[in-house]
Amino acid sequence: MSNLPLIFAAMCLTSLMGLIPLTTRADESPAEPDAVLGIWETPHEDSGWSRIEIYKCGNHYCGRIVWLSEPLYSDDDSEGMTGKPKVDRNNPDESLRGRPILGLELMHSFAYDGEHQWKDGRIYDPKSGKTYRCRMEISDEGILKVRGYVKVGFVKLGRTSDWIRVTGELPE
Repeated sequence: MSNLPLIFAAMCLTSLMGLIPLTTRADESPAEPDAVLGIWETPHEDSGWSRIEIYKCGNHYCGRIVWLSEPLYSDDDSEGMTGKPKVDRNNPDESLRGRPILGLELMHSFAYDGEHQWKDGRIYDPKSGKTYRCRMEISDEGILKVRGYVKVGFVKLGRTSDWIRVTGELPE
């Protein structure tokens, strides 16, 4: 009887062992679950920028708008709300259309995965009135990568937005 199958199995096992890390490098250590807490600035886009406070809500993470660069409707507002505080007027639920954007909880239900991401959350877009599935991850550079998406079959279609941590006091 030949030892060839036994030698082949030992070679496969040895080569697979190289794929399994025996120790964790410092730069590969999992993020702390609460590393996402704090205030984050969203990109400017087409209607100013905002700052979102991410906080614990029970065993999950949530987020609310705490500052807007343009908190009031502009002079050319098409719905006649010039100079008034912005409200959630695109919400599909008519009863919620009068609630202020400032202070609005737009993120909820995020759970830390024990590694590098906060998953299974939802994010609301006040501009469109739509809610999306969402996950977050902090990059090596300290940027919060927020990905809102919809699932179409096995595919996740969406976009990622880069948020920057805010330190210090919020402007008035």
